[in-house]
Amino acid sequence: LQASKKLMAATGQQCLPLSMDVRQPQTIAAAVDEALKEFQRIDILINGAAGNFLCPASALSFNAFKTVIDIDTMGTFNTSKVLFEKYFRDHGGVIVNITATLSYRGQALQVHAGAAKAAIDAMTRHLAVEWGPNNIRVNSLAPGPITGTEGFRRLGGRFAEKSAQFSVIPLQRAGNKTEVAHSTLYLASPLSSYVTGTTLVVDGGSWLTSPNSFSALLGIASSSAK
Repeated sequence: LQASKKLMAATGQQCLPLSMDVRQPQTIAAAVDEALKEFQRIDILINGAAGNFLCPASALSFNAFKTVIDIDTMGTFNTSKVLFEKYFRDHGGVIVNITATLSYRGQALQVHAGAAKAAIDAMTRHLAVEWGPNNIRVNSLAPGPITGTEGFRRLGGRFAEKSAQFSVIPLQRAGNKTEVAHSTLYLASPLSSYVTGTTLVVDGGSWLTSPNSFSALLGIASSSAK
């Protein structure tokens, strides 16, 4: 409710605050019904729900791994399928899945999130093929280190800042939320009307050059995840 009030004040547009659990399709369906009742249409779905933390695979419980898969991968499928059935199948639409570059190199301490996000990138391609004839575009966006976010705080962003690790990124810095918003807007807008089934990496080139230091990251990682 607080966030919706801020958005309405900043944009002059309507904002309907709803809550759901992406692991539970019935809660998604209820939220979609409310949104359709209020606005009569839904044009864009952004799948951004995620759970993540730094943890060695050897210390990761079976439940911890499953929890991340349930939120990230299953949540993305659940929400996309509900929207498809309730509106997109007959009216078209745009889906943007927020993923990551973790799986590109096998990022240390991130097997859970890397596997979950890689599955979403694959899902993006499958759904783009199957749902394209329904005038539905499906793309992924993979951000790098983005300041001012919960992920930056939890996943070692401040540690990287202090140790000058961002200097090895080709653009020499972390990104910001506005840059991710603009990139998402591109994928969601008619500017990308002939783009589907692809992943847009928005990381300043970070995944190409940043160190994948297992020992350094262990200093800020969880010793175990239940």
